[in-house]
Amino acid sequence: MITYSVAQVEALTGIKAHTLRIWERRYDFLDPARTPTNIRFYSDEQLKKLLNFGILVRNGYRISKLNKMSNEQVYEEVTKVLANPGSESTDEMKGLTLSMLEMSEEDFDDIFERQVIRKGFFRTITETIYPFLRYVGVLWTSNKAMIAQEHYISNLIRQKIIAAIERLSIPSKDAPSIVFFLLEGEEHEIGLLLASFVAKEMGLNIYYLGFGVPVANIRKVIEQVRPQLLMTMFVTPKVNKVNAFIDAILEGNDTSFMISGSEENLEAVTNSDQIIKVNNPSDFQQKIESIHTEFLKKV
Repeated sequence: MITYSVAQVEALTGIKAHTLRIWERRYDFLDPARTPTNIRFYSDEQLKKLLNFGILVRNGYRISKLNKMSNEQVYEEVTKVLANPGSESTDEMKGLTLSMLEMSEEDFDDIFERQVIRKGFFRTITETIYPFLRYVGVLWTSNKAMIAQEHYISNLIRQKIIAAIERLSIPSKDAPSIVFFLLEGEEHEIGLLLASFVAKEMGLNIYYLGFGVPVANIRKVIEQVRPQLLMTMFVTPKVNKVNAFIDAILEGNDTSFMISGSEENLEAVTNSDQIIKVNNPSDFQQKIESIHTEFLKKV
């Protein structure tokens, strides 16, 4: 059984520890277990209930009323709150976390699609999904989410981006082209997928190679398609290796190379005329737009 400490529950739900203690004394919905040394801990089911209660209390519901409601009634009320256009990003974050813990594609889809309607696809990923992934890092880094849950929610997000890419029009054959890839040892491709969405939406031809691509394969693709741009991300710490990877890829060709990733890795990249450092999705969007505008001027 997965269990959570008071500090972890406080971080995940936003409910203060002293509030939890008060609720435990006054209401019967919350009954944490205790270690032999009398330290309280909470079950997975209790965490889910507290995530729901936290959303409702922030939106004006009285805890005494919630205590008398069934799980089904609580779920219905949470669904109403999250569907409200005025719902706060904090509540959306908790709702997405619940969809991950419950492994509920329907709940995830409801929240995601509402966000797309409100913000558009790009802003949904950058303003809702990215912060959510950072937030649930509290779970992942403390080994509280099963690996299956991590993969489950990441793949739902991945599917959303791929579906959005497929809905875009196929660019002109004469448009600039860009090859996207992650090198061996890099597996976090949500950022790279979003970049490929932006590039295709702006009219560039994209060649998406995925993650774990050997350097030799990348060089063969460069020879075959002669792209104007390359794009990769260095997320996994490798400050002592990034320049060796870059040199191996660029050896013998003058293709421009867009690089993003962790701040430490980017700082380690040696500056050159071929290298274009990308700090975030908006920065990538601006730089791709500028490149495409220059291309249109030449046509």
